[in-house]
Amino acid sequence: MTDNKKRLVVLISGSGSNLQAFIDQCADGRLDADIAAVIANKAGAYGLERAQNAGIDTAVIDHRNYPDRSTFDAELAKTISHYQPDLVILAGFMRILTPDFVRRFHGRLLNIHPSLLPKYPGLDTHQRAIDAGDSHGGATVHFVTEELDGGPAIIHAPVPISAGDTADTLAAKVLKEEHVIYPMAAEWFIQGRLTLHDDGAYLDQQKIPAGGLDKNRFA
Repeated sequence: MTDNKKRLVVLISGSGSNLQAFIDQCADGRLDADIAAVIANKAGAYGLERAQNAGIDTAVIDHRNYPDRSTFDAELAKTISHYQPDLVILAGFMRILTPDFVRRFHGRLLNIHPSLLPKYPGLDTHQRAIDAGDSHGGATVHFVTEELDGGPAIIHAPVPISAGDTADTLAAKVLKEEHVIYPMAAEWFIQGRLTLHDDGAYLDQQKIPAGGLDKNRFA
C-alpha cells in the first residue's frame, strides 16, 4: 500500500472478474490506485481468493446474518469506512443498497451494469436485449444513487448482437468490455476529472450526456 495513492474498496458477491481487472491495472500502473480491501457478502466468493492472492485485505459480511437490509448496510458501511477509501467500487455486488448507505458514500460510489442504460435495469439484461431484437448490448459505468441502476451514467461500451448470440455468448463479449471501461472510469475519478453534481456526472468540468460517453471515443 502506497500512502500517496488513492484508496479503493471493492465489493463483490461472486467470481470477481471485474475485480481482477482492477487488480491487474493497479499492479501494472495503468490505474494509479491501491485496493485497500475487498469485501464480499458470501464467504465462498471466488473473488476473495483473487484478492488474497494479490495480498489484499479481505472481509466477509454475510447478509444472511443480519435481520434486515439496514442492519447489514450499517455493518458494511462501518467496515468500508475503516479502510478510508477515496472510491468504492461495486463489482458484481448483488445487493440492493439502502438510501442511508448510498448517501454515506455519495459521489464516490461506482457500479457497472451489463446493459446500455437506461435500457434494462435489473436482471437478465442480455436476454432482454436479444428478445427485444436490439442491434447492440453492452455495459454502462454509473454513479450509484438511491434509484436502482439509475445513477448518472459515465461511460458505456456498445457490443454488437450477432445472429445466434445467446445470453451467455453476449455476456462473455460484454464482460471483456467491462474490464476496459470500469477501470477507465475509476482512473478519471482518481485523477479528479470525474465528479458527481446535482444535475449529473461531469468529466473535465463538462456534463456527460445521458447514457454516458461512448467508449469508442477513447479507443
